[in-house]
Amino acid sequence: MKKVIGYVSTKDLGTLKEQDIKNLDVINIAFGLIERHRVVWDSCGNEEYLPKIREINPDIKIVLSVGGWGADGFSQKIPPSRRKNEKRRSPMEQTEQLARLDALQKKLYAYACAENSLYLDAVTVAPKNTAEGRGVALGILAGEHQKLLTDPETKRLLDELAAASGSLDALHKREVELLRRESGKLARIPADEYMAYTELTNRASDVWHKAKENDDFASFCPVLQELVDYNRKFAGYYDAAKAPYDALLNEYERGVDTRQLDAFFETLRDGIVPLVRAIGVKPPVDDSFLHLEYPVERQKAFADYIMEVMGIDRGHCGLGETEHPFTLEFNNKDVRITTHYDLHNVASSMYSVLHEGGHALYELGIRDDLQYTCLAGGVSMGVHESQSRFYENLIGRSRAFLEVLYPRVQVFFPEQLGGVSAEQFYRAVNKVEPSLIRTESDELTYCLHIMVRYEIEKQLIGGTLRAEEVPAEWARLYREYLGVEVPNDREGCLQDSHWSGGSFGYFPSYALGNAYGAQMLRRMEQAFDVFGQVAKGDLSGVTGWLREHVHQYGQLLEPADVVRNACGTLDPQVYLDYLTRKYTELYAL
Repeated sequence: MKKVIGYVSTKDLGTLKEQDIKNLDVINIAFGLIERHRVVWDSCGNEEYLPKIREINPDIKIVLSVGGWGADGFSQKIPPSRRKNEKRRSPMEQTEQLARLDALQKKLYAYACAENSLYLDAVTVAPKNTAEGRGVALGILAGEHQKLLTDPETKRLLDELAAASGSLDALHKREVELLRRESGKLARIPADEYMAYTELTNRASDVWHKAKENDDFASFCPVLQELVDYNRKFAGYYDAAKAPYDALLNEYERGVDTRQLDAFFETLRDGIVPLVRAIGVKPPVDDSFLHLEYPVERQKAFADYIMEVMGIDRGHCGLGETEHPFTLEFNNKDVRITTHYDLHNVASSMYSVLHEGGHALYELGIRDDLQYTCLAGGVSMGVHESQSRFYENLIGRSRAFLEVLYPRVQVFFPEQLGGVSAEQFYRAVNKVEPSLIRTESDELTYCLHIMVRYEIEKQLIGGTLRAEEVPAEWARLYREYLGVEVPNDREGCLQDSHWSGGSFGYFPSYALGNAYGAQMLRRMEQAFDVFGQVAKGDLSGVTGWLREHVHQYGQLLEPADVVRNACGTLDPQVYLDYLTRKYTELYAL
């Protein structure tokens, strides 16, 4: 009987297409080596693809070619460190290797700093028409980053350290693991495409800002389609065994796929929609005083005060202004956050600062010994958003926090809030009302906004929706999920910056973060009187607990391990229970 056999090198396992896997009877992997009378193989960090291949085609046979070309058959495929008569590496040799590993990571850190600095300048203070030169610089930096991680010397260093992982401490072992994973991924992306994509995202950000300002989706549409096409292609480079959108999701929350998220969002939708409908028949909450004129200079002073209450050291965390708030970290002693001030919405900047401040506290809380390595920075966007949403909502919209904060709020805005009670303010900032803008939506309907973006992303990356169809689909889903009409694209599909940065797969992280945060709060309340401390204006217990259970680890652990250690296995029902309790009481349901 004929067999269809595919011959593939270990480094190329991740490039196999799903259809190819289904059509093959045998995959022949090259090469295995002879070491001490046994067969070993260097997976190049791609061993994770084997069970995925088997999942796609359970009947496939996977074999390993032993030996190779050249003199004596096997000998040339055995690296010098594995040859029979060669001495084991001495402690001094390993020390030298670790010094090279450290130097590699510091160089990567320098590239990241340069890229971050250019981005920060671009979206805060750079003149409008300066994207072109910045794009050239960013493209070159991205190319150098890729070149460094895929250099044969880098690969050799990482492979040798991986082979000797038994003698490495936990930090170095994890560094090697993550760097090999990233190196393998970047090696699959053609260098010219990688540089071109970096230039594209820089240009796209500039186009998006102007398109939003002018309510001009037509000018952004071709760029959006180009971004989608690139991400569809890159998804195959990231993990060819996965569906494209699943591969992109894993860039933000490793281990998550659409099957899990579909079930997760269905559970949330089934719990949230009835609550929203029940609240919809109740008398509306008066929040008109939030929309009076609030001078921006006073809002800026208030923002500084909020950061003080959060315990954020302004010597290590800056606050800037931009169209779409974000957080950018250089290291745990240098974090930048931004906000946007709305003259007629005092809650907008207030909760942006609480949100971005939560991100900042995460980055500031990462251990010193992880800095300037690949282990610095938040472990995933889902975990990161759990921290931002924790401070924004679970703390920032709580009655305990607002009652202690409100007297100072009135000092900043006496004309607007002098006759408004703390209870009125609490009800106003927790008002449930389906709306257009995600970043200004209430806590209850927020996940419905995320579901709209999730459904559109799935279609775009799946190839069933074109960029020009996005406004109509956005409007349709907002009618279906939130019952609101979208009057224009500025308040519709142009409102978020994520797609202009190529971040397809990011949005579900917000909803996951909400769920993680609710579980963390439940676990935290078992340890101490959370809101008793908050009612005294003291957030040190909250931040201390999060630092101990989440922040300090950076990327030392996998996302699922961080979540499991902090709050157990993901259970959306915990988040629904929190929402139900809060809004049943607030609206007397």
